Amino acid sequence: MALDLKKFITRFVEEARDHIRQLGEGVASLESGDAGVVHAMFRSAHTIKGSARMLKLDPITETAHRVEDFFASLREGRVRFQAESGECLRQALDALSAQVDILAETPDGARLAPSDPGLLATLIRLAAEESPSVAPESVPAQTNPEPVVSTGVPERSDSPAPPGSDVRSTPLPPPPSPVVTPDRAPSKPEGPREEPRLKNVETVRVRLEKLDELIKLMGELLSSHARMRQRLVEIATLDRQLATSGLDGSVTVPLHLFAGRLREDVLDQESLMTELHDKTLMMRMLPLAVIFEPAQRLARDLARSVGKQAMCQTRGAEIELDRRIIDKLSDPLIHVIRNAIDHGLETPDIRLAAGKPAQGRLTLSARQESGQVVIEIQDDGAGISLERIRAKALRMGLVNEERVAALTERETLDLIFLPGFSTTTFVTDLSGRGVGMDVVRQTVLEELRGAIEIDTVAEVGTTLRLRVPFSLAMMRVLLVEVNGAHYGFTARHVGAIRRLSRSAVFSLGDRDMVILGNEFVPLLRLSELLDAPGAVSSGSTPRTHAEEPFGMLVVVLAIRDEKLALEVDDLVDEHDMVIHPMPELLRMAPLVSGLVVTGENALVSVLHAPGLLERARRLRGGHVATIPERREPGHDRVLVVDDSLNTREIEKDMLEACGFRVTLAEDGLDGLRHALAEEFDAVLTDVEMPGMDGFSLTERLRREDRYRDKPIIILTSRDREEDKQRGMRAGADAYIVKGDFSQGNLVDTLRTLLGWRGHGG
Repeated sequence: MALDLKKFITRFVEEARDHIRQLGEGVASLESGDAGVVHAMFRSAHTIKGSARMLKLDPITETAHRVEDFFASLREGRVRFQAESGECLRQALDALSAQVDILAETPDGARLAPSDPGLLATLIRLAAEESPSVAPESVPAQTNPEPVVSTGVPERSDSPAPPGSDVRSTPLPPPPSPVVTPDRAPSKPEGPREEPRLKNVETVRVRLEKLDELIKLMGELLSSHARMRQRLVEIATLDRQLATSGLDGSVTVPLHLFAGRLREDVLDQESLMTELHDKTLMMRMLPLAVIFEPAQRLARDLARSVGKQAMCQTRGAEIELDRRIIDKLSDPLIHVIRNAIDHGLETPDIRLAAGKPAQGRLTLSARQESGQVVIEIQDDGAGISLERIRAKALRMGLVNEERVAALTERETLDLIFLPGFSTTTFVTDLSGRGVGMDVVRQTVLEELRGAIEIDTVAEVGTTLRLRVPFSLAMMRVLLVEVNGAHYGFTARHVGAIRRLSRSAVFSLGDRDMVILGNEFVPLLRLSELLDAPGAVSSGSTPRTHAEEPFGMLVVVLAIRDEKLALEVDDLVDEHDMVIHPMPELLRMAPLVSGLVVTGENALVSVLHAPGLLERARRLRGGHVATIPERREPGHDRVLVVDDSLNTREIEKDMLEACGFRVTLAEDGLDGLRHALAEEFDAVLTDVEMPGMDGFSLTERLRREDRYRDKPIIILTSRDREEDKQRGMRAGADAYIVKGDFSQGNLVDTLRTLLGWRGHGG
């Protein structure tokens, strides 16, 4: 369940006002020469910042962060408190107080104004003890308008926005007006005057939601047109029946002519609608550059944050995809890049020792292939250790020793995509929580109806390959019949359709096989694969004698280098169809990717080819790992240690909502007392606390036998790399930055860590 953080706003307002008051008193003490209050002031600013980050209150977070930085520099002796410092701090506290007052009136934070850039710049300068200078002039902040689609050249920035369009808040300076004085009038230009002309507008701006509605309506129109095609079938049948009924030609001939004209009209209309739908869809296409370019910056920033060097190159960024697919590709791409940086690329010293350049290389490329777009993310790192994957699979109980020895390279690499699977030993907000690659697989296979594969070579690098369609709005669909029921296949996964004699079926081991194009292809009856009623084996006795002269009808699915032959009863239809998403409760069904509506207004399931191939491997004894059952999280006790009441309560409500039993401690010493007096399955601690900080608490608990292997998670607003490394040295299993905090992040991390140790979650 999702946790509504807004209900914690009231408690945050009370806590923040108390800390702001203490900070104000502290500034007065510093001005009077009392430097002993610096530590307490730092903690107050730190608490405001941390709580605000968890509640996604960015303006308050930014101001409190800069105040905290100043007190950090002050207590470390890097700067001196001066009169200018006091004045600037009072302005910052006034700004914080005003922001908190606004938040008290509107708890959703919608009215919070952006932080003053000039004030923040001054605080940064004071924290760095730069020479006094004029603070940068405040720049009006831009709002974040809804995205719009431009259908041509960019608009002039000084032209008025069309009605209904977004207007950006950045003010435009008015053009200078000519000054006319009595003794000096402006001179008139020589020559004929040019007549004013209106400039033709070459673009219009359309909200994406309106464009989406238009495309959806076009899809519905095409779906409803399938009923017109069905009417053609019905009238053609009636025409044939009347032609053989012996009725007078005065009745049958006009009907025959009408049926012909109706057929021409329906086909013409279908052609026009299809063209209109395609052109409308083109308006929603975007180049991959919109996600490739930010991904380049992300890769560089992530590499820098973990002490690595990376160069990111892109190819094929001009290829266009439906914006819906672009949107869904964003998160998987981030997950893959994070893993490539964190797990794939080595540090500069290791690369140099291996004879590689210090700077790693990451390549994002795209190409068109067989009606799909293939996106590759390639790194030149150390590659993926198959032995580490197998060892982790054994430790997690996914496979036993006998099965792990029989895993092929592809089956071993597929383990990476299981929920909760990770080979890293330290979890950060960057990667290692085991909740990344399964998201990639789920998004690509289930939501984008694509395919995913991975290749790796030791010391050479890893390539992850995503295959996605250009659009999800409409696809070519083959409808088949099995045991009286209809099913669909997307045409891009259909490699061939064959009529084969049953004598062509032979056994190889425990599999029925056929030879197609000099290849051995496994053969299954589709009803057997779907567990449909009346399922029979492909190699069994023919169902009726009438079928034997024609042999059996086989649809061959092809994905990558893998093929599967499926016996069906009949072919029903094949044409472009709108594929509707599955209902929310059924979206996890692995064998169905969507629904189409037939001319009889019936719903038909579109089968997911990658899921069918995986099911076939299971039925034929393939080594496919599954997640073992784990006990309910309600058996796990978690100790939450944080000096902020608001933060403690947020974490408590969040964890209890997911079934954990939670005990709270108000600081490090209190947490140690609780941990020694009772036994907990996991500990969640802040860093900056009075008495004993989170690093010291972690080190102390690791000296206790009962906490030597228990999960300890550090949840803090300190995001420096040296702090993360210190947390790892102290013995923490995970380090989560509050700025990247979310319910799913924390709970998934906790469940993963408990699962590693055989606990529930």
